[in-house]
Amino acid sequence: MKKIVGFWNPSVVLTYVGMSFAVIGMFLAVKGIINYSFICLVLCGICDLFDGVVARRFKRTDDEKAFGIELDSLVDVISFIALPVTIYMNIGFVSPVHLVIYILYAIAGIARLGYFNVVTADGEGPVKYYTGLPITYAALVFSVMYLTVKVLSPDVFEIVFTLSMVLITILEVIKVKIVKPKGLAYAFFALLAIAVIVLYIVVI
Repeated sequence: MKKIVGFWNPSVVLTYVGMSFAVIGMFLAVKGIINYSFICLVLCGICDLFDGVVARRFKRTDDEKAFGIELDSLVDVISFIALPVTIYMNIGFVSPVHLVIYILYAIAGIARLGYFNVVTADGEGPVKYYTGLPITYAALVFSVMYLTVKVLSPDVFEIVFTLSMVLITILEVIKVKIVKPKGLAYAFFALLAIAVIVLYIVVI
């Protein structure tokens, strides 16, 4: 693999799987299959939750570790910025106001990812807490919010769903401490994600 650009080793396989779900999710959203595109968003979140755990089980060089960190952020842009925006647009939220919200959401997302990479590269990154809401949480928030489509009127649903993106945008860039998942928290989030997927299959 030395003649191919990149560091190709098993430690980043789950990251690529998450990216694949994101691309599939965008494809499904464009096709109008919104419920399964949200399932893909949840699966992206699961992959992101565990890719670091998987990567640490492999022996890696410093370059391979740095590559994994950069790769994770790039995939996050696809999974938790491009995919949700694509879903929103294909739901039908395409007014000029929505466009502004999408732009601000994307700016906040990439700014937070860039900030996180800088502070962790300097050895000053948080250990027990994240600074600002991790963009990964968008997978859970947006997916849960869409479950209300069956109980809310279209107008109310649009307001609630749009405000959820505004709230995520704000929380990503303000300096609030968010506890970093560890131990049983991984199992909790995994079970929660599975429960959301089941609800999508059964309810929607």
